[in-house]
Amino acid sequence: MNYRTHRPGFLGRSFFVAPALVALGVSVVGCLDRPIEVVEPRNTTTVVELLPQSRVDKIDLLLAIDNSRSMADKQEILASAVPDLVRGLANPRCLKDDGTPIEAAQQPAGPLEDCPTGSRREFEPVLDIHIGIVSSSLGDHGAKGFCPDVDENAETCNGALNYTRNDHGQLVARKDACAAMDAVETYANKGFLAWDPGQKKEPVGESNLGTSGGTEGLVPRLAEMVKGVGQVGCGYESQLESVYRFLVDPEPYASIDASSGTVKVTGRDEALLAQRASFLRPDSLVAILMLTDENDCSIKEHGYFALAAGGGRLPKARAICATNPDDKCCTSCQFKAPEGCGEDPTCKGPDGKLAYLSADEDNANMRCFDQKRRFGIDFLYPTERYVDAFKQPRIANREGELVANPLYPEIDLDKGILNVRTPDLVFFAGVVGVPWQDIARDPSDLKKGFKSASELGSDGTWDMILGDRAAGKEPTDKLMVESVAMREGKHPITGEQLDTTPETPRENSINGHEYDTAGSDLQYACIFDLPTAQDCSGDPSCECNDPANLNPLCDEANRTNRVRAKAYPGARHLEVIRGLGTQGIVASVCPAQVDNPSSEDYGYRPAIGALVDRLKDALKTPCLPRTLEANEKGQVNCLVLEARATGGSCSCDPNQARLPVADVNSAAVDEAMKLELAQRAQWDCFCAVPQLQGEELKVCQNDASDQPIGAAGEPVSGFCYVDATTDPVTGNEALVSDCSETQQRRIRVVGKGEPVSGGTLIITCSGE
Repeated sequence: MNYRTHRPGFLGRSFFVAPALVALGVSVVGCLDRPIEVVEPRNTTTVVELLPQSRVDKIDLLLAIDNSRSMADKQEILASAVPDLVRGLANPRCLKDDGTPIEAAQQPAGPLEDCPTGSRREFEPVLDIHIGIVSSSLGDHGAKGFCPDVDENAETCNGALNYTRNDHGQLVARKDACAAMDAVETYANKGFLAWDPGQKKEPVGESNLGTSGGTEGLVPRLAEMVKGVGQVGCGYESQLESVYRFLVDPEPYASIDASSGTVKVTGRDEALLAQRASFLRPDSLVAILMLTDENDCSIKEHGYFALAAGGGRLPKARAICATNPDDKCCTSCQFKAPEGCGEDPTCKGPDGKLAYLSADEDNANMRCFDQKRRFGIDFLYPTERYVDAFKQPRIANREGELVANPLYPEIDLDKGILNVRTPDLVFFAGVVGVPWQDIARDPSDLKKGFKSASELGSDGTWDMILGDRAAGKEPTDKLMVESVAMREGKHPITGEQLDTTPETPRENSINGHEYDTAGSDLQYACIFDLPTAQDCSGDPSCECNDPANLNPLCDEANRTNRVRAKAYPGARHLEVIRGLGTQGIVASVCPAQVDNPSSEDYGYRPAIGALVDRLKDALKTPCLPRTLEANEKGQVNCLVLEARATGGSCSCDPNQARLPVADVNSAAVDEAMKLELAQRAQWDCFCAVPQLQGEELKVCQNDASDQPIGAAGEPVSGFCYVDATTDPVTGNEALVSDCSETQQRRIRVVGKGEPVSGGTLIITCSGE
């Protein structure tokens, strides 16, 4: 690729540029959270930051909601948290100079209103948000088994046809799961909602958050959509694959059939692709919020794997699977014995034919549990599929060929795609089956919030809640071990024993007690009290239907009343979140309490808070981990470059705060061109953003308004360095009050210095 730069000089200064440019992959709206790189052989500390946009100006938020049985209560709780989610992004809090929020009564009603004097927005309001929902139902993957596309079972929908067993990975906006044609009004009938308070979209989107003049705005309609997902979907929850299908799959199929014994997919789902094209912008921040109370069951949609979702019972596994599922001889009795393994007599029944599992051994509700040991086959996609989907610019298509990931498009000047998303702008939050005490900053007080990714990784939490399956290590919290049988042990945080005496129930505060599942269910990771009891008399689908039951969800005084809800260990979701590092967020589907709506630990408020807090880091300018030394003019040894794709028409206009790059800094351009993003973004033009000096420097460092104004009454344009950790303070502390206590410093880019459409800022600072 050819590129042009103009290099007459850079503010009359020479800037050292590291011989190896380090791209941290953190957007202008993210925070530096790794140490400054030490560059060898020179004893120079260098920090480099890649800033893909001046700020995130659009968000595409996808809610992935489990719609299997037992989810209605969780959907209700999520619906009540929707205002926190939407308002947290659409109408950010106003903060005082000391970083504390103003009184709630003073908070502006909408994002277009100014904060009161003496306060400023926590981050710039996002005025363009798409919000859509996908369910966990992908049907029976062609097996014609337990989850038909149209279910005529009268029990599920009171006689009405149930169309929710297979939502095909498409957006859902229904009011009622059993009333297929009754849908919530969405943006231009595209299946999602669009927040557009400035009325800039074409056609315009929603400008009202609440209810105005009797018309429902964004929040009530979204709450209605959440509850409308329903709980009569497929019991083989494909939570991860549904998200993959909608956002990532390069070739979502139109039809699937496994009636021949092997899966055949045909065509392209043009309806899904049209929804994706409308919903997913190439340069948006993408946030995925998953709500589920069961582990993922994303069955592979090729080969013979659809057998897992078919009717009837599965063949036995070879005997070795019971003791060592990882042994090379562990396969299904249906297959030829692997080389060197010999015949297994347990694979044949009394009649000499292939032996099948009994009904007790192969309960349909347990088909996705412990598959390799029980069936000799792992029917599910590996979780690496989803980690790669959220991180890698290229992924495999149906034929195994590497192709462009739809989440990470390339610059296309002809189509007007000037900005492209980078992996640091994709976030995945899982509200899943894990005790909240395990992942809370304070296991006795969830009002202090859930741990961040760095906290989870530094204090042994991952070992506690997930263990290491590849190494055969179970989670140290036995509540997170998937098991049919009663588990024993002591909880690593509360010190409570797992209660295996259901006759004296509720001895364990997290999951009540273990109980005899009769082989048809798993033990619970956690349970929580419901606001109102459910009478299960005569309802065979309810855990408390049998008056003699000892299930911990049931009222001890009236066993047919269900007074609690449950969640199972969400191991596969947690594996994906761990693999995503700082882009992953963990929260518990078991809330601390659902009695006090005004409390910070109510329902899923802490979960929503964890997601919004993580996105806030991506909606603010970066904070720096170490102090930069300024010269006698107050300037620091930093170079700010803007990279663009211009199709060969590169120019650097000083009137637009763009200077040609000095020859001494050409190494920065050369190294920038080696970045993976450079190839996708087709950079061919680099300009330098000027560092401010004199009075303009002081204005940039001290004027906390969004657009600092110089002495001549004109906006100042360029960059400056602000540091509240120096003595005396360099600039206005309010400009870094949102940074952590140890990182209250940043490079501030203002006015015309901010990137133009399609521009990417690269900052290099040297401590030499």
